[in-house]
Amino acid sequence: MPTKVRTFHALHHGREAGDPLVLPGPWDAASARAFADAGFPALATPSAGVAASLGYEDGATPPEEMFAAVARIARAVDVPVSADIEDGYGLPPKELVARVLETGAVGCNLEDTDGATKTLKDPRRHADWLAEVRAEAGDELFVNARVDTFVRGVNDPAEAVERIRLYAEAGADCVYPITVPPTRLPLLRAATDVPINVYASVSPSGPVSDLPVAELGRLGANRITFGPGLQRRAQAAVAGIARELYGQGHGW
Repeated sequence: MPTKVRTFHALHHGREAGDPLVLPGPWDAASARAFADAGFPALATPSAGVAASLGYEDGATPPEEMFAAVARIARAVDVPVSADIEDGYGLPPKELVARVLETGAVGCNLEDTDGATKTLKDPRRHADWLAEVRAEAGDELFVNARVDTFVRGVNDPAEAVERIRLYAEAGADCVYPITVPPTRLPLLRAATDVPINVYASVSPSGPVSDLPVAELGRLGANRITFGPGLQRRAQAAVAGIARELYGQGHGW
């Protein structure tokens, strides 16, 4: 197992309940350097944040541009980088794994929403596909399987539990029930031994997370990510600077 992948794996395990792994989401090389310089041991790109930085709506980034953006981010820092590559862009597992590894990333998010129809994929077929990705990747890639039931309005936790178990059995290194209500976390934690990634929301001007990171950890999260929240907070700050500058110079 290559050193960076081994390091990334290790960061997810052996943690105290109130000390989950916090992975900021860089959207370009400059933000990646800022997070790495602050001391974060690894990073996880958000597809929506990268899309915004490239001028696209979420889900509309051409694969070539997404892979190129991830490569720039991975090249800019020495810490491990995981890449959100949405639903894999319809690429066969062998090509998908090769493309991710070419970027320099050591991990990837793979969601179970169909990118074309925006509907949930059949869980067993998706698990079979994840197993193919796992077989192609071997120990060179950390696979984070996103579970989209809650974000797609399926609030029965039993559906999330089924998918979590199937994806873990398929070889996923981590599962990501995005937007799971914190009260449901203990139930999901009890359903699997693999690490659980939890999404923490970020407001433009308030606290980084609505619920303290340590509390999310105590409820069952091993890893915390922020989706496009950090990029949107930075963009809000830029907008404020722009308004201030325009106000000072209006009438030039």
